Amino acid sequence: VLAELIEKFVSHLSESRTDCYFSTGSYKGQTAMDADVKKENLSSVQQLGVEMTVRYGKFLNLLKGDAENGLCFVLMNCEEFLKQQQRTVVSSLCCLQEHYPGFDWFASSIFLIMSGDREKTLKFLQQFSRLLVSAFLWLPRLHLSMHLPVTTVEYGIHPVYFCSAHHVEMLLKAELPLVCSAFHMSGFTPSQICLQWITQCFWNYMDWSEICHYIAICIFLGPDYQVYICISLFRHLQQDILKHTEA
Repeated sequence: VLAELIEKFVSHLSESRTDCYFSTGSYKGQTAMDADVKKENLSSVQQLGVEMTVRYGKFLNLLKGDAENGLCFVLMNCEEFLKQQQRTVVSSLCCLQEHYPGFDWFASSIFLIMSGDREKTLKFLQQFSRLLVSAFLWLPRLHLSMHLPVTTVEYGIHPVYFCSAHHVEMLLKAELPLVCSAFHMSGFTPSQICLQWITQCFWNYMDWSEICHYIAICIFLGPDYQVYICISLFRHLQQDILKHTEA
């Protein structure tokens, strides 16, 4: 039901010029790449991510059969598709090399929501990439992106860090001053934790149903809900955070 709902919602928005924030270029989708993509074509980090995703998907009874090749197909097509919208930046920073340095947890989450249907996943991601919310939920979307100012790209800091995570810190001071103080005393910043949560699409932090709710809420209600969800998590964890601070 959720898959169908977000599919129809995103499809409807992506056909409206006023809702499309990004252009998608001339990518032809799955015809552009051999359907029989092998895991060996991916980096070691991506291969490990694929194994974890497939194992998790089978544990949740969402994936069957040859899901591994399907996910590799989605990831490689996404990389090719997003590459068309990247700048060339000469830098020694690891995060500014041609390939996105981490694993694409958002695309993997959508693959699970779509029950391992690679064509549906790819079509959804291409339509979704036109919307503003894609910049915040799908971190590889803005990797070396031509949609960002050159100076922003060269710093290598993702907009989620200086937009969403920054707003979380501002709200935390007002809403949860004790949690804010605890972080200050620890030498960590809440924005570091938020960036970790968001980058991993809350995998390993929330249950699958809650991850689905996070994705759906941000798609339906807007990217600012990413900030509210982080704040609500800090509120939920407040007693644990304060207990650890005392200890």
